[in-house]
Amino acid sequence: MTSLPDAPQTTPSSVPIILDGWQGDGAAPVGDGARSGGSGSGRSGSGHWGPSERLFAGLNPQQREAAEYRGQALLIVAGAGSGKTSVLTRRIAGLIESREAWPSEILAITFTNKAANEMRERVEQLLGGKAQGMWISTFHSACVRILRREAETIGKTPSFTIYDSGDSRALLKRIIKELDADTLGFTVGAAANRISKLKNELTDLETHARTANLSDPQEVMFLEIFRQYTRELRRANAFDFDDLIAETVFLFRAFPRVAALYQSRFRHILVDEYQDTNHAQYSLIRELTMPVAPDIVDDLEAHGRNVRPLRDAAGVIPSASLTVVGDSDQSIYAFRGADIRNIVEFERDFPGAKVVLLEQNYRSTQNILSAANAVISNNFDRKDKKLWTAVGDGEKIVGYTGYSGHDEAQFVADEIEKLHSAGMAYKDIAVFYRTNAQTRALEEIFIRSALPYKVMGGTKFYERAEIKDAMAYLITVANPSDMLALRRILNTPKRGIGPATETQLASYAEDNGLTFRAAMRDAASLGLGPKVTNAILQLSNLLDEAASKIDPSNPAGVSPVADVLTFLLDGSGYLEVLRNSRDPQDEARAENVDELVAVTREFARNNPDGTLVDFLTEVSLVAAADEIDDSSGAVSLMTLHTAKGLEYDAVFLTGIEEDLLPHRMSANEPGGPAEERRLFYVGITRAKKRLFLSLAMTRAQFGETAVAMPSRYLQEIPADLIDWRQSPGSANGRGGTQSRALNARRPGLGAGSGSGSGSGGWNDSLAAPAFRQERPKAEWPNRVTGKVRDNGELELEPGDRIRHADFGDGRVTAVTGQGAKRVAHVQFEKVGAKKLLIKIAPIDKL
Repeated sequence: MTSLPDAPQTTPSSVPIILDGWQGDGAAPVGDGARSGGSGSGRSGSGHWGPSERLFAGLNPQQREAAEYRGQALLIVAGAGSGKTSVLTRRIAGLIESREAWPSEILAITFTNKAANEMRERVEQLLGGKAQGMWISTFHSACVRILRREAETIGKTPSFTIYDSGDSRALLKRIIKELDADTLGFTVGAAANRISKLKNELTDLETHARTANLSDPQEVMFLEIFRQYTRELRRANAFDFDDLIAETVFLFRAFPRVAALYQSRFRHILVDEYQDTNHAQYSLIRELTMPVAPDIVDDLEAHGRNVRPLRDAAGVIPSASLTVVGDSDQSIYAFRGADIRNIVEFERDFPGAKVVLLEQNYRSTQNILSAANAVISNNFDRKDKKLWTAVGDGEKIVGYTGYSGHDEAQFVADEIEKLHSAGMAYKDIAVFYRTNAQTRALEEIFIRSALPYKVMGGTKFYERAEIKDAMAYLITVANPSDMLALRRILNTPKRGIGPATETQLASYAEDNGLTFRAAMRDAASLGLGPKVTNAILQLSNLLDEAASKIDPSNPAGVSPVADVLTFLLDGSGYLEVLRNSRDPQDEARAENVDELVAVTREFARNNPDGTLVDFLTEVSLVAAADEIDDSSGAVSLMTLHTAKGLEYDAVFLTGIEEDLLPHRMSANEPGGPAEERRLFYVGITRAKKRLFLSLAMTRAQFGETAVAMPSRYLQEIPADLIDWRQSPGSANGRGGTQSRALNARRPGLGAGSGSGSGSGGWNDSLAAPAFRQERPKAEWPNRVTGKVRDNGELELEPGDRIRHADFGDGRVTAVTGQGAKRVAHVQFEKVGAKKLLIKIAPIDKL
C-alpha cells in the first residue's frame, strides 16, 4: 500500500536513495501547531509567530518583500547578480521559524546538486537543526525519491536502476547495430537526442506512434528503435534520466490519490531558475500545485492521514503556495527543451500571482549593467527591468577590432597580462566565445604567450575527437607506417570494418611480412565478404591518391596541405556524415573540422613552401606545448552557454560578429535571434569589474577566410560606455574616428562619416568596399599570424636581442621557467612588452 509517513523515521530505509543528502522526512502531523502556507494568509505580526528580524537583515526592500510575501503564487524576477539565493533561503527560513510550515512541508527545487547543497547549507546556517526534513534537491532527485516510494504502483521494484547518458547510449548502440539502422543514417547521438526530446515533451512511445508517418522508412525504423529501447529499460527494471520526471508526471495523472499524498504534503514549493524548465518539469510543478478534491481528501483521512486542518469550507485542500525564481532574460537553453513561455506566461497560468522585481545588482559595475540593460531592452515579450548597482560606474568597457582571429587573440592575451601585472589572479579572468571552434586561435596565442589557461566544459582544440580523426587521415598519408593513425580511420566514418576484420588485416600483415597499409591494398586475398573488401580497398585507394598529391615527383606538382585535407574529407565522406547527422553536437564538430581546414590554409599563407610533414610538425608543437603553471591559477576559456551562473572579475567576450553572435543557425529559427541576444546578455553580466568586447574583420568560415561583419548587438550598446581600441587602418571607416564596429552600421555611412554610433538599425553599409577589400598589410603593423617554430635548443639570457616574425625587434629582459617551459620576457621596440614560450616562438637571436 502507498504510504507517506507523518512521523519522523527512526530507522533508515533498506532501499538506497540516490539523493542530495536526504536524512529522512522528519515530518510532523500536518496542522499540529503549524499553519498551512496554502491559505494565502498574510504574515503574522503577533507574538512568536513572526520570523525574527535577524533573518531579513541586509535585504533590500524588494528582496525583503519577496522573502515575506505570503500568497498562492509568487514570481521573483531576479536579475543577474541580484541575490536570489539569499532571498530563497531567507524565505524558507522565515516560514520555518515563524512556524507557518514544518520543514517537511517545504519542497525547494534547483537545477544542479551544487545549487541544492548551497541552499541547504545556507538555510541550516540560519536555522541550525530546525531545518532537518526539508526536501531541497534537483528535479531528478525529488522524482527519484517519489518513484522509489511508489515504484510498485507503476510495476517497478524500489531498487530500479537509473541509466545515465553513457548507459542509454550503450543500449541504443546495440539496438541500432542489431537493426542495421545505421544504413538509414541513424547514429546513437541522434536517436538519443530525439528520444530525450520526446520524453521531455511527455510523449511516450504509444503517443508518438499514433502520429508517426508510417510511409517513411526512417520514421518506421525510429519507432522500432524507440520500442526496443523502451522494452529493454522495462525488462531491466530501469529508468533513463528523462524518465524520472516524465514517469512521475504520468504517476500523478494516473493515480490521483498518490498525487494527493504529495499535494497535501508539500504546502510550499519553491523553484529556482524557472526560465530553464522544460515541458515535463513545468507539468510536474503543475501537478504538485493542484488542489485536492473532497472525495480524495476523504479517502486520505480514511487511510489515517491527518489532513483535516488543511481543508477549506468546501472540503477541498487548496493548492500549495508556489514561489518561482527566474529571469526570462537569461533563458538560453531552448536547444535543451527549455520553454521561455513557462516564466513569461506565469501570471496567466497562476491568476493573481504576485510579481517582485529584483533589480539591484551586487556583482557588476554600472557601466557593465548599463550595457546589459541596453542590449536586452531590444527583446520583446519580457518583464521590463533595469539592473542597477550602488558600487559606482567603474571602468569603461573596452572594445577591440582585430584584423583576424589571431590578432584578436593576441589583444586578449596582452590585456590579460596587463590585468595580471596589476594584481588580478589568472583564475579571476575568463574568455567567452560562442562556438568551440573559436578556441583554436586563442589557444595557439595563449600557448605562445605562456599564459596558463584551461578549457572549461570542453576539450582543447587539438584533443577533440573530430580533429584527431581528420589529423589521422593526414598522418596516414604522410607516414603510412603509423598503424595507430591508420586504425583510427579504418572505420571512421563507419564503413562496416569491424574489430574482427581489423585483427585479420593485422594478422595477414604479420604473417606475410607486410605493413598494415600494404595488407589493406591486398584485402582481396583475405577471403572477406565483398562489402567489407570493397570498403577496405576504397579507403586504400583514397589514401594512395592523396599520397600521390604530396609526391615531389608528381608531374602536376605538390598539392597544398589544404587541398589534400579537403580531398580526404570529401573522399571519405567524413564531413558529409557530420553535416547530415541529426545530432546537434555534430554541427559543432563539423565547424571544428572546418576550422582545421582554415588552419591548413593559414599554414600555406605563412609557409608558401611548407610540406605536409612541416604542417604536422607545427601542429604537434602547438598541441604538445606543456601547460604553464602559475600560482594564481589559470584563465578560464568557455562557451557562453557554459558561463551561465558563473562570475569573474574580468571577462573577455570574443567574436562579437554576425554568424557567430547571433549564430548563423539561429537566424531562421523562431525566437533564435532573441535567444542569441539573451546569450550575449548573460555573457556581459558575468563580469564584475572589467569587460572587454572583441571582434575580427576576417574570420575562417567553412574552411575559408571571409570578411566578418560586426554583430548587430554591438550597435545596441551606447557608444559612451565603450572605449574602442583597435589596430589602425581598416578598423575605422574612411575618415572615421569610431571603431569600424560602430561606423559600419551608421545609417547612410559615407566617406566622411564621423564619430558616434548613431541610432540606426542593421543596414547594408557593411558591404562598403572599404570594409570588403583587404588593405595592404602596412595598415596593420604587427599583424599577428599563427607561426610557430621548434626552438628547443635556443638559449636566451637577459640582454639578448631577438627578432620576432610578428613583433619585430626586441630585447630580452628576463627568462623564467625550466626546460620546455622556459619563458622569455621581451621588450619590443614597436609593440611593448610580451611574454613568449621560447620552445615554439617564431624568433631569431640577433
